[in-house]
Amino acid sequence: MKAIRSYSLIIALLIFIPFYSISQSNELEDNYLVVLSMDGFRWDYAERVPTPNLDYIAQNGVKAEFVIPAFPTKTFPNHYTMATGLYPDNHGIVDNYFYCPDLRLRYSLGNRSAVENPDFYFGEPIWVTAENQGVISASFFWVGSELPIKGVQPKYWKRYDHSISYEQRIDTVIYWLNLPKETRPRLVMFYFDEPDSQGHTFGPDSPEIDLLVQQLDSLVGVLIAGIKELPHASMVNLIVTSDHGMTTTSLDRNIDILDYIDKSLIKHYQGSNPVFSIEPIEGMLDSVYNILSNIENIQVWKKTEIPERLNYGKSKRIRDLVVLADSSWSVQIGDPRRFYIGGHGWDNANKDMHTVFYAIGPSFKVDYSQAAFELVDLYPLIAKILGIKPAEVDGKLERVNSMLKN
Repeated sequence: MKAIRSYSLIIALLIFIPFYSISQSNELEDNYLVVLSMDGFRWDYAERVPTPNLDYIAQNGVKAEFVIPAFPTKTFPNHYTMATGLYPDNHGIVDNYFYCPDLRLRYSLGNRSAVENPDFYFGEPIWVTAENQGVISASFFWVGSELPIKGVQPKYWKRYDHSISYEQRIDTVIYWLNLPKETRPRLVMFYFDEPDSQGHTFGPDSPEIDLLVQQLDSLVGVLIAGIKELPHASMVNLIVTSDHGMTTTSLDRNIDILDYIDKSLIKHYQGSNPVFSIEPIEGMLDSVYNILSNIENIQVWKKTEIPERLNYGKSKRIRDLVVLADSSWSVQIGDPRRFYIGGHGWDNANKDMHTVFYAIGPSFKVDYSQAAFELVDLYPLIAKILGIKPAEVDGKLERVNSMLKN
């Protein structure tokens, strides 16, 4: 587990730290925005255990019913969707692992040379939009921020280092917000890798997740307390969200494609449970498709026939066939490297894949319940709050505009 101070210690500390109140700022150019993503925070986690800090945000700001991630419901595609306002089909990061025929290179979230290669990334991240319009930005471990895209990076950014504690990350965020106004970022985006890791290891319905969610809520309280101490606290907006949810898996609900198809018929494949993209050998597309279509508990589509609602299949980085396990089922091609108790990546209509959205600050209404919206809508929302002109994106401001004042 990521190094987190004991829950009791943090709670004891927070007893002495008051929450901050935020008054409305009428000038968009004075607004600040902090965006925290807690990876794999399912939409209902905070309803199962005491989360006083998230509850405070909901009571004094906005809470969404849930948020629908982009398909596939994986970490890298969805964090870059949040950054760009584009579906993976359009921003290029189509999975956590894929082959790029246009570059003749493989992308993998653990491959630093790939992760830091700007040729993999399409679209315009919100920090590029901001910087190009004179708005200083900062990123602590957000996908796509470790390299220049369109020649631009956030003014402040960090190369991913798993060993840096969440407390250190919060401390740096507050430090950035305490800089002199002429060098201070108005947009700060940062990332926690939990509760995703523990969700994989123990499953989303485990007591370990319940305890971790309470610990993460305490860290949100530390962040709020730090913002409260800023001289310009009344101008700071805070969004807490995530990239996807989590569901329970089992070896009893697992399908190995190679039990049905000889590996010699598969030229290439990419992805990981529960979604794979497959390129059969020449002349065998229909045969492989027909075999896969008769396997129970999975779906298979030719890339040209993927349901339109998934917004997936137009990219050249997606192979001829897309295979997706049914809800709570798993699929593999050969022996898996490791089988997890919890997982994600399924159809984004699956409720377990949905995630959270909390927001508070001068731009947001108070005690407002926001209807469900798509994660792709975060980009136009951020642009609106900061008063910058957005790029052309797939996200829709009209789906989220009602949560804003004025």
